[in-house]
Order: sequence, then structure tokens, then C-alpha cells
Amino acid sequence: MTETSLPVMQTVTLERDGHVLLIGLNRPDKRNAFNRAMLAELSRAYALLETDAEIRAGVLFAHGEHFTGGLDLVDVAPAIAAGELEFPDDGRDPWRLDGSWTTPLVAVAQGWCMTLGIELLLAADIRVAATGTRFAQIEVQRGIYPFGGATIRLPRDAGWGNAMRWLLTGDEFGADEAHRIGLVQEVAIDATAALARAREIAHTIANHAAPLGVRATLASAQLAREHGDAAAIARLRPEVAALFGTADAAEGVQSFVERRQAHFQGR
Repeated sequence: MTETSLPVMQTVTLERDGHVLLIGLNRPDKRNAFNRAMLAELSRAYALLETDAEIRAGVLFAHGEHFTGGLDLVDVAPAIAAGELEFPDDGRDPWRLDGSWTTPLVAVAQGWCMTLGIELLLAADIRVAATGTRFAQIEVQRGIYPFGGATIRLPRDAGWGNAMRWLLTGDEFGADEAHRIGLVQEVAIDATAALARAREIAHTIANHAAPLGVRATLASAQLAREHGDAAAIARLRPEVAALFGTADAAEGVQSFVERRQAHFQGR
């Protein structure tokens, strides 16, 4: 299949790295704070992640010293207050709250990871942080509350007490605490190493796992989370039976017999 060219954006960079899409937050002079334009461009980047058949995994990272300082409230707050914060018709919710997602996303943070930054991590499937990353969900200190998924996802991922400790106070915490509570899965020595590790994980998914199996795994986990264990259990054997009829499954078995790496085509 011929690769389509990537759109050029002003506040988000896009780059293909084999079957991995690198999505870079690119407003470093503003600590990557999100204005409405940046939210719209991330929305379009996520739509591309979900619709390009050649992409098997994504990496969300940031250019510059900081992942993000959060929302640029001077630009965004009036739209939020008026209930007019909308996303492009050709995009997806940048907080990834609009239904199911089929392409794995690895996110990597460094420097400041404030408010929206934590929610972007929580919306990803796997998270890596650099040592020295500073986290804070400070909305309660601004008279509002997290509205991009932190109140839903952090209690689920970190446990009630761990989530409330940080959501209700707005206190700052570090990478070690983020790792302890499960906000991030790995901590790397610095920002360069964190991005390299995130890319390595994404390439492991893209190059060594069967795309149909990856999507089925995500779908099963999401079904259990959203509709309960019984709904997911009912789909386990029918889905795996269907997968056994695919070319990728045949390749997986053959590669096992021949003791070689499998070469999956996503069919």
C-alpha cells in the first residue's frame, strides 16, 4: 500500500518511522501550552493515527524542555466557559474520550507535565517519563476541576486514594511518585532516553506483534472496562476463533514452527 503524505501543521509535528507515527507537541516557546489551534491539530493527528492503515502504533512526545504547561487559559478559557470548545470534523477528541481507539499510543513526558499533560498521558496506552518530570493537576487551585478525563481515568489507574491525593490538592509530584501510582510505567534517566524508550516500545508493537491481534487485545480490554467483565468474556472465544482464520495467525504458527521472526501483514 502506498503511504499517503502527512499534513504539515504549525503546533504539532508528524513523522513516519516505519509503521510508527511520531506526534510531537511543538510550541516550546510557550512550554507547549495548548491553545485552540494546538488542540485542533492534535485532534487531526489522532484522527490520522486511527485511519492510516500503514500506522500500527503512535508515540506522543514534546519538543523542547517541557511536555506541556497545560492549557493556554487566556486563549481557551472563554471557549470553555461558553461551551464552545469544539474539534474539527476531520479530527478526534484530543483527550481521547470519544469512543473506542484501535491503534496503541505510547506517550512520553519530560519537564513540566501539568493538567492537560497528565490527562494526555492517561489517555495513552503506555506512558514513559524522564527523571525530573514535574506533575500537577492544579485545576482545583484555579476554581475549576479536571474536565479531560483525569477524574475518570486516574482513580481507575492509580486507585482512589492515590488519585484523590493529587486531584483534590493540586500539589506537585515527581516521576517516582508517578511511577508508584501507575501514572507512568517506566522512568528513564533523561528526556532523550525517555523518548528513545517510548519509540522502542512502539516499534516492538508495530514490528513484532500482529496488527489484528493488537487491535483485538485493545478492543477486549476496552470492552471489559466500559461494559464489564461478562461482556468481554462473551467475546473472547468467538474473537480468537476468527483470528485463527487470518493470514497473520497462519504466519504466527508457521514462524513458531520454523523458529523465526514472524512477518505480519495485518490481514
